Amino acid sequence: MTADQVYVGLGLIVVLAVGSQLLASRLRVPALLVLLPAGFTAGALTDDVDPQRLLGASFSPLVSLAVAVILYDAGLGLDLKRLKGHNRRVVIRLLWLGALLTVVSAALFAVPVLDMSAQAAVMLAAILVVSGPTVVGPLLAFVRPTERLQRILVWEGSLIDPVGGILGALVFHGVLAGSRPGFGSGLGHFLASAALGVGAGAVGAGVLWLVLGRVRIGEELATSVQLAAVIGVAAACDALRDDTGLISAVVMGMAMANLPGLELPTRRPFFETLVSLIIGLLFVSISATVTPVSLRHVVLPSLALVALLVLVTRPLIAHLAAARTDVPVRERWFIGWMAPRGIVAAATASTFSAELAAHHIGGAERVLPATFVVIVATVMLYGLTAFPVARRLGVLRSARSRPLLVGGAPWAVDLACALSTAGLDVLMWAGADEERARIEAAGLELAPGELLASAEGIGAVLEGITDVLLLTGEDDFNALASLTLRESVEGSVRRLAPSAASEGVVAPYAGGEPLFGAGLTRPEIARKHAAGARVVTRPADGPPAPGEQVLFVVRPQGWLVPVTDNERPEPVPGDTLVLLREP
Repeated sequence: MTADQVYVGLGLIVVLAVGSQLLASRLRVPALLVLLPAGFTAGALTDDVDPQRLLGASFSPLVSLAVAVILYDAGLGLDLKRLKGHNRRVVIRLLWLGALLTVVSAALFAVPVLDMSAQAAVMLAAILVVSGPTVVGPLLAFVRPTERLQRILVWEGSLIDPVGGILGALVFHGVLAGSRPGFGSGLGHFLASAALGVGAGAVGAGVLWLVLGRVRIGEELATSVQLAAVIGVAAACDALRDDTGLISAVVMGMAMANLPGLELPTRRPFFETLVSLIIGLLFVSISATVTPVSLRHVVLPSLALVALLVLVTRPLIAHLAAARTDVPVRERWFIGWMAPRGIVAAATASTFSAELAAHHIGGAERVLPATFVVIVATVMLYGLTAFPVARRLGVLRSARSRPLLVGGAPWAVDLACALSTAGLDVLMWAGADEERARIEAAGLELAPGELLASAEGIGAVLEGITDVLLLTGEDDFNALASLTLRESVEGSVRRLAPSAASEGVVAPYAGGEPLFGAGLTRPEIARKHAAGARVVTRPADGPPAPGEQVLFVVRPQGWLVPVTDNERPEPVPGDTLVLLREP
């Protein structure tokens, strides 16, 4: 290819990847629904985006290293201490039962239906074990199931990526080992590959732990160090034994997430941006390699495989995983209707299928197109049906607002009681023992003490919270918390306005529109409440009386609408007003 063709091809891949993700975000659909058709269409219409022509022999190693970065990032989210409570048993069963039953059912089905050898069928089945948070997360955000379902499925999706990556790499090496003469030499090769990946990952994690824990470096350089370590270790492993780098990357990520004495930032903007870009580039590039000719004899058998996985295997896994637990039957059925395949399945299929075909494994050339069909079909099926299924099962989260009030001053507790009287499910959090005791004495639900500290952790720690109202007596805390919590809450995060003469470090300069009208600052509300003012509710059957100031409007559907300087909702019949009433 000429230099001009390379420029055009690489430019098109990047533009298609980012443009597809942008379009998907605007349409509020999983990015896969746009990325895969975009790459497939571009690959069918032009040869310029064919990564195998653009990159030649380097395409497969680059895919392997890119997947290693994705798996390392997924592993960083696996702080096993967070997996506890009544959901732990269900999630663990979904992992091992899901992997076992998916491999067995898909492999047995693929041999006769897809006309594959046993080795290729097992490889395809191992690839199809993974789901992934990059697919499950957007679907759940759109469907909004109950909090418990959200937690279970997010945890499963986050954990199954690295588990599936390890399983796929091990099965790949097992298949290659089995193709060599002599059981002993094949088994030795398999064990050596697994040991290399695990050992190198452990060593890499140890080096990272020492560097990040002992050397004082900034967040940007720490991210670069991690990226260099992951790529360096994975590349070294792959150079010694093919695709052992995936194992090392997963081990490094999980080790870094669970090693003591190391606090990695929960928000990694550069790393997250890089992973998002890699996902888009991989999907466009890999789908461009799937030609219409390769799909000709694979589509119908692959759709039959999808029917087996969706209608039989996944519901069976869900019900077995939830057996003898307190998960209701309706929620078990929804868990059984949520297992889309994603980026790791596509990338591992691209990485492994060509190598297996080169070793003359029967049917290996069908692994990638079959995986492509399964990904497209499952994402489209679940994306189109998850919401009506959840509604039919009655497992949708309530549409009513559920505010979290942070602070335990007397007037804040008074406000929480009024919102509860208006029919809202109110949650409160406070740090001081005296304030927490005041909240409990009022009969309000008190959040656990570690709630805010863990608000930026994996999954939706603040799941179900639609609004955060920062009402503490520390203006700087309110301002800082409003900045850090915005990405952890579905709805708005609002704070009180500091006094006009405030000389706080952050509060006077932080952005964001404060709560309530002009002049109703935190000190002013506290002063009025101490003088006898109270927070009350009444139907919106007339304008506020003298001495009354509207704080919130609660719509008949249970939506909480705050009053601010620039947002003054017009009450209508059926609304409930939350007012500060002076004596």
